[in-house]
Amino acid sequence: MKLLNSFGPNPRMVRMFLAEKGIELDLVEHDLMGGENRRPPYTDKNPGGQMPSLELDDGTVIAETVVICDFLEDHHPTPALIGANPTERAEARMWNRRIEQRITENMYNGFRFSEGLEIFKDRMVCRPEAAEGLKAMAADGLSWLDKQLEGKQFICGDRLTIADLVLYCCTDFAAGVGQTIDPSLKNVTAWFERMDSRPSAKASLHPAAGQVGMKG
Repeated sequence: MKLLNSFGPNPRMVRMFLAEKGIELDLVEHDLMGGENRRPPYTDKNPGGQMPSLELDDGTVIAETVVICDFLEDHHPTPALIGANPTERAEARMWNRRIEQRITENMYNGFRFSEGLEIFKDRMVCRPEAAEGLKAMAADGLSWLDKQLEGKQFICGDRLTIADLVLYCCTDFAAGVGQTIDPSLKNVTAWFERMDSRPSAKASLHPAAGQVGMKG
């Protein structure tokens, strides 16, 4: 089993998941900035073209970051980062869905359609006119989350879950491309600082992050 890996916040999230689990996988590097993931032979394995993918020993390729993490948790259940029982798993998936819909997808597309336009304009449909609205939606989502985090250590209370990893890797990346967390959001800011201090945060950064000038 090997991770088809690259620079980027989504591959970083899976690497952070691996680090928190203590799982070691072979990493096969791909040039995300050069668009290697958007053409064969990579798209023969993952026609969606996203990074990363998980290639199993029998050649099966699993894509989509959350699906990869679900698969890994099934095979390495402890420590549980999705859940140790059906209720915990449902809670983590519920919050992760909220995070993705309200915050991270808006942040990512806000970047792709503005600061990242030169990178993405030939890779996907881009709508520069939507960028500021998407960023505003992400900011509104963070404001909503700030209220939900009152009295909590992590998004699901006292336990670290995939929802925290997804949001952390996105917001750490976004802060370097013009979408910083409003300092008035005290709960989100404190949550981010807790996440940023975890050993897995540093361990998951790609070696190319410094060269690219973005956190991924």
